[in-house]
Amino acid sequence: MTKKYIDIMDTTFRDGFQSVFGGRVLMEDFLPAVEAAKNAGISHFEFGGGARFQSLFFYLQENAFDMMDKFREIAGPKANLQVLSRGINTVMLDTGSREMIDLFAKMFAKHGTTTVRNFDALNDVNNLIYSAECIKKYNMNHEVVVTMMDLPPGCTGAHDVAFYEKTLRSILDSGIVFDSVCFKDASGTSNPHKVYETISMARKLLGDSVHLRLHMHETAGVSVVSYLAALDAGVNGIDLAASPVSGGTSQPDILTMIHATKGTDYNLGDFDVNKILKYEETLSKCLKDYMIPPESTQVNPIIPFSPMPGGALTANTQMMRDNGNLEKFDEVLLAMKEVVEKGGYGTSVTPVSQFYWQQAYANVMFGPWKQIAPGYGKMVLGYFGKTPVEADSEVIKLASKQLKLEPTNENPLDIADRDEKKSIAYWTKVLEDEELSVSDENIFIAASCDKKGIAFLKGEGPLMVRKGKYTMTQGGDMSGNYTVVVNGKKYSVQVAQGDADIKITEVAKPAAKEASSAPAASAVGGTKITSQTPGNVWKVLVNVGDKVTEGQKIMILEAMKMEIDVVAPKAGTIASIDVTVDSAVQAGQLLASLA
Repeated sequence: MTKKYIDIMDTTFRDGFQSVFGGRVLMEDFLPAVEAAKNAGISHFEFGGGARFQSLFFYLQENAFDMMDKFREIAGPKANLQVLSRGINTVMLDTGSREMIDLFAKMFAKHGTTTVRNFDALNDVNNLIYSAECIKKYNMNHEVVVTMMDLPPGCTGAHDVAFYEKTLRSILDSGIVFDSVCFKDASGTSNPHKVYETISMARKLLGDSVHLRLHMHETAGVSVVSYLAALDAGVNGIDLAASPVSGGTSQPDILTMIHATKGTDYNLGDFDVNKILKYEETLSKCLKDYMIPPESTQVNPIIPFSPMPGGALTANTQMMRDNGNLEKFDEVLLAMKEVVEKGGYGTSVTPVSQFYWQQAYANVMFGPWKQIAPGYGKMVLGYFGKTPVEADSEVIKLASKQLKLEPTNENPLDIADRDEKKSIAYWTKVLEDEELSVSDENIFIAASCDKKGIAFLKGEGPLMVRKGKYTMTQGGDMSGNYTVVVNGKKYSVQVAQGDADIKITEVAKPAAKEASSAPAASAVGGTKITSQTPGNVWKVLVNVGDKVTEGQKIMILEAMKMEIDVVAPKAGTIASIDVTVDSAVQAGQLLASLA
């Protein structure tokens, strides 16, 4: 009897890198492994998109479009090269305008993409319609997605088989054109029984001719069993990765799944195991100098209670390492449970997973629901589409009050189209003003990466790669942001493990004239305003001598990809500003003072 052929997509170079390294792997370091994978017979790769787009510009100072071109050159013209796209967000963290969504599809088609896996974290089908049109407009395959997870214990109302059937029927009723269907669980929390019932439902609804896939992570420890259940229910394809970026927070290993299907009626591609071993050996050599975070190799039993995607988990822990507060990780992860419960049950996948994490982080650092993270707040208010169930009414009120936004049912694309900063014309002018080349690629880089994209294009961005020999002190990792004094001068210093390229900038002192007209708080017994969390100064909104009211925003910090407002605790006069824009700050560090 002929075995059923199962298409394997190798996620190593996109989701694998994201799930282990936060996406921070230089192209010249991994390209030899692409050649080895090709030699092993692999022809379907996830090679870009998702967080592996912005991370190249933010941290690696590499052009993602150049990387895609080189990948295509090695993989060959017949390879199926796939990217991940977040519906109306595409590869951005915020909603794109219709212009930007069209430009995304145009650029990714131009730079070697065969297939776009297209999902919406809220399972709001309206958010998939326009992006699907653009994907097909530029002759790429469209893989439409239903996003999955298990809800925390005690939660009901979504993320069961009936909910997924309703979502899939909505996709079919919408008239969206697609070439394949994927059920995507970025947290790996969907239990195997639910997976079997969901895939069986989808197969019955779609018929035998539609290519049906499942995507899982091993974070919760059930992905191999879930894949076996999906195979028995009728999937045509699954996603796997290669060691050392397989398992743990990533996808199961190719060799592991070959072993798990021995004696079954499934053919995972007639791979030569020795060639797969050679591929994994080559990949290990390519990545030998990279720091592999210990949490990326582990199964975490807390994940089913607080569904954190593998692709976001290590990115968050690495940011916490950089900020020097990794000891708070377990506490923040546990706080996610309540955040998910009250947030409307959007699937824990980018960008919603980051919204969940940011709100949980805020609840731990500042007190429960004292500060609403902007992304989370806009989500519960409806600015990214409709959540599966209505969010908690008190959280909606808090978000509306803090963000000064009313709840909305308006199409997010219409909102984005009115935003000048999401237009091609706006970013064309920015590039011209910065005396940078105006091209479709540069417009999209600038629009999707904002000031970090401009810094990349100007050659001014920092290289932040964790490579080299790593040592741990008895007290743990010393990475973080610190203020040090050298020869009487204060410096803001980023400490990283290995040979990372880090910045050192002198901390500016307040102008002498301003300081004399408004004495420092410590000198007059005034009010000190300190940082409640490690982070970086993003904006300073007041000057020394300004009069402020109680609760007035005086500066904004950036931490864990979220904006953190610093407000005046009472009315008064700004006596000093003790930090500068872009400087790193620690929890408890003096930011400003009131006279």
